Amino acid sequence: MAILSALATEVLIPVAGVIGIAFAVVQWVLVSRVKLSPAAAAAGGSKNGYGDYLIEEEEGLNDHNVVVKCAEIQNAISEGATSFLFTEYQYVGIFMSIFAVVIFLFLGSVEGFSTKSQPCTYSKGKTCKPALFTALFSTASFLLGAITSLVSGFLGMKIATYANARTTLEARKGVGKAFITAFRSGAVMGFLLASSGLVVLYITINVFKLYYGDDWEGLFESITGYGLGGSSMALFGRVGGGIYTKAADVGADLVGKVERNIPEDDPRNPAVIADNVGDNVGDIAGMGSDLFGSYAESSCAALVVASISSFGINHDFTGMCYPLLVSSVGIIVCLITTLFATDFFEIKAVKEIEPALKKQLIISTALMTVGIAIISWLALPAKFTIFNFGTQKEVSNWGLFFCVAIGLWAGLIIGFVTEYYTSNAYSPVQDVADSCRTGAATNVIFGLALGYKSVIIPIFAIAVSIYVSFSIAAMYGIAVAALGMLSTIATGLAIDAYGPISDNAGGIAEMAGMSHRIRERTDALDAAGNTTAAIGKGFAIGSAALVSLALFGAFVSRAGVKVVDVLSPKVFIGLIVGAMLPYWFSAMTMKSVGSAALKMVEEVRRQFNTIPGLMEGTGKPDYATCVKISTDASIKEMIPPGALVMLTPLIVGTLFGVETLSGVLAGALVSGVQIAISASNTGGAWDNAKKYIEAGASEHARTLGPKGSDCHKAAVIGDTIGDPLKDTSGPSLNILIKLMAVESLVFAPFFATHGGLLFKYL
Repeated sequence: MAILSALATEVLIPVAGVIGIAFAVVQWVLVSRVKLSPAAAAAGGSKNGYGDYLIEEEEGLNDHNVVVKCAEIQNAISEGATSFLFTEYQYVGIFMSIFAVVIFLFLGSVEGFSTKSQPCTYSKGKTCKPALFTALFSTASFLLGAITSLVSGFLGMKIATYANARTTLEARKGVGKAFITAFRSGAVMGFLLASSGLVVLYITINVFKLYYGDDWEGLFESITGYGLGGSSMALFGRVGGGIYTKAADVGADLVGKVERNIPEDDPRNPAVIADNVGDNVGDIAGMGSDLFGSYAESSCAALVVASISSFGINHDFTGMCYPLLVSSVGIIVCLITTLFATDFFEIKAVKEIEPALKKQLIISTALMTVGIAIISWLALPAKFTIFNFGTQKEVSNWGLFFCVAIGLWAGLIIGFVTEYYTSNAYSPVQDVADSCRTGAATNVIFGLALGYKSVIIPIFAIAVSIYVSFSIAAMYGIAVAALGMLSTIATGLAIDAYGPISDNAGGIAEMAGMSHRIRERTDALDAAGNTTAAIGKGFAIGSAALVSLALFGAFVSRAGVKVVDVLSPKVFIGLIVGAMLPYWFSAMTMKSVGSAALKMVEEVRRQFNTIPGLMEGTGKPDYATCVKISTDASIKEMIPPGALVMLTPLIVGTLFGVETLSGVLAGALVSGVQIAISASNTGGAWDNAKKYIEAGASEHARTLGPKGSDCHKAAVIGDTIGDPLKDTSGPSLNILIKLMAVESLVFAPFFATHGGLLFKYL
């Protein structure tokens, strides 16, 4: 028996969630103390930001209009982001309602909408609850997951737009103050999302338990809808937000930097507000929903396997809740880690920013390893059995600890490899920057080569994690390895959200006409944030690979597939079609960015050509039209890629059956992970190569610059090509592979009973 009692488990999980939410609120209160009004800007008093001389005071430029201007720009960005998300959520709400009906009809029809108890799938001789009620509860958990995902994304965006101007104002007092404000704001999002995801899932399990009682199999089968809801919203958030942000970014860069030779975020550029809005709706709302989806799915995959293992058979509630206990410990560990960045150490110089963010990853991983060891010892019996494709495999509690730990450390390796290939502190990105000497073509060639090469070590890390965790604890091992990678999600999201907040802060400083020294500070924050955003995407892709494999295993078991035989024609056709899907999806999303950017470029050119005095700074650009172009294009263009992902499992499973669908899932997983990593890293490298030239921080960089030189223009073109790769196609692909797997698992009873219509009649 486990040392931790069922009652202690019942208390520990929600308490950890509540502590996380309370910590997020405290961080938000601290950020809100930075006032966006001229009178409060000179207030005096504490370590975190008052009583310091402002740069403007040193230079005799203390203009209170700057503060007012920052507040105005922040309002414009916040209104644009809110307006886009509300429009997006209206369309997504319609989809959500239709898909909820589809889930109910498909799963209800498995037993002809019968209200009689049925034989259990895995425990022969026992009876489980009727299929109709599983359909009903699956639909409810789908809607709950979808709503939690939408709320997470929306809150993240609100917090980011609340903090961006405050970060700019703090940069007037020092880079350390600005860093703390940006990081605290990111932490608000990270802790809110991780904690609310855990609390909502835990409450859902307990509410469903009132009906299911000891029918763990039926309970956790219906809970899988939670992961499906979370990921389907994340897909639309990622694709819609990604198209929005990159249409604006490409339009702003091509006309502003290359044609008109004006700085990034120059207030004369009509696309500049849309660009800053895009950072929030794509990188904050989209990323938040994405990692929430990963967390929900890995938890669901682990719980489904646990319910049919000795934990479920022996009604061991603590053992079954082990995945949730790992997440609970993760919240406490991330809380301690965050204090290292905001309270224990103070950043005094620009060069300390990136190491401080990297330390967050190392500290959280080291502390989490200890946390996992303790919770594995307390919550698990010394020996237990895990379901392994029809048989029970004996596992020890230390074996499970190794599974979680290997996922955790594989995540760190993927993070650091991503950093090596995307940070301009290392030779790969510097080589890409150097290739700009001979024009945009060589820059593109070098960037593509870097992206392909950056796939090697992450794939080996994922492969080793899969082999070790599967050898120890079968599919359950892989599911908890994915949870291990996501256990420090609060810190990962804080670091990730920090990037767009810093980017916006730099944009606001430029638009408000602040001193060059302030812009240097916000640029340094942004450059570090750029690398950490790439690390965040690496984590998301790595965890997606493990999550989708765990879900794939659960699907194969639930659908009654004994062996997935690659030499079988039914499986092989699925495999080759599945491997093609990420290419089809990428083509759709990149073409969407291209066509939206085309409209944006034409509009920006039109304004420069027709608005009198715009280039001279006496005319006012029409920001609203550019915001509208991005909004309309992204809403219209997100529907076809979303439909491709959501409909593929339904069509393949219904017409061709579970064996072909197994092939499709395996093919999409294998090709999707590779394309996602290479696309994200190529785009990140091009972006940082451009920033390397612009910053001119080293002798080598100065030989390539300055801004506006031919070398710099070649770097901007590379960055423009990389934008849709790193912020639209790449990050969306990890949702594609997870979403298809969790959708197949939810509909597995229907496919197993009624699937393969074509093969039945051929």
